[in-house]
Amino acid sequence: MTEPAYVAVDWGTSSFRLWLVDRAGQVLAERRSDEGMLAAAKAGFSGVLQSHLAAVPAPDHLPVLVCGMAGAKTGWVEAGYVDTPAPLSAILKQAARVPGEGRDIRILPGIAQRDTKAPDVMRGEETQLLGALGLEAAGEALVCMPGTHSKWVRVKDGTVAHFSTFMTGELFSVVSRETILSLAVAGADQAEDVATFKTAVKAAFEAPAFAANLLFTARSRQLLFGGTPAAARETLSGTLIGAELAAGLSGSVPKTGISLIASGRLAALYRQAFDALSVDVNPIDADEAVRRGLSMAAAAIWTK
Repeated sequence: MTEPAYVAVDWGTSSFRLWLVDRAGQVLAERRSDEGMLAAAKAGFSGVLQSHLAAVPAPDHLPVLVCGMAGAKTGWVEAGYVDTPAPLSAILKQAARVPGEGRDIRILPGIAQRDTKAPDVMRGEETQLLGALGLEAAGEALVCMPGTHSKWVRVKDGTVAHFSTFMTGELFSVVSRETILSLAVAGADQAEDVATFKTAVKAAFEAPAFAANLLFTARSRQLLFGGTPAAARETLSGTLIGAELAAGLSGSVPKTGISLIASGRLAALYRQAFDALSVDVNPIDADEAVRRGLSMAAAAIWTK
């Protein structure tokens, strides 16, 4: 059996993912849970990690490399930020070591945009960028990274030049659960209504200033003309994503197109959204990207 070389951890706000990895970057074992930063802050970061290490199991001497919200100010140990313009290679050099642990545990830093007109931060996405683009990336890339807080990132010659965060996922959750529009989507099944979704994307993309008005049509159209709760849900989703794409695509698009780093349902949704606008994308699996980024960082930190 291949010997493990290190443990890689993607520790988000609400999710925890751990991989036992060998020197070739192959995954030997995997663990996933909802013990993200918010839960771990209450239960204890060290205890949560140790329970998963024991379950893998990981030898006591094996080092651990972490990215994500565990390195936030409210996380386990603050890992700080690399400021824009931020070379992706700088991320490898600024990992913070967790004190008082029996094994070598390090947390990668995030990236900060200290611009008074457009202040922004990311944690975890920088590792996905590293894995998706590599250290030797030449030319310009425009990257879309969907999520609770979606990121649009411009990278030039391996350096993060600028990025913007959009609260698209969180807004969808709040609007669909905590507003009058929750009545329109109540009882929605899992059936997709791609046509309604794409129509909503195009409407919001063409008139993003009317996004708040377009959201309400999920309710008014249902009352006046009928329609399923699933169609109303697709209207909300398409409107919010369309408004995001209007901003994300407002600048120049590199000849290489848009790199879409996403997995699962979000990957499918955003590909449909881009398709509605006839925009080509280069899909990159988010899970593979973050594992590859952690592997590159681990090699830089522990390979002599």
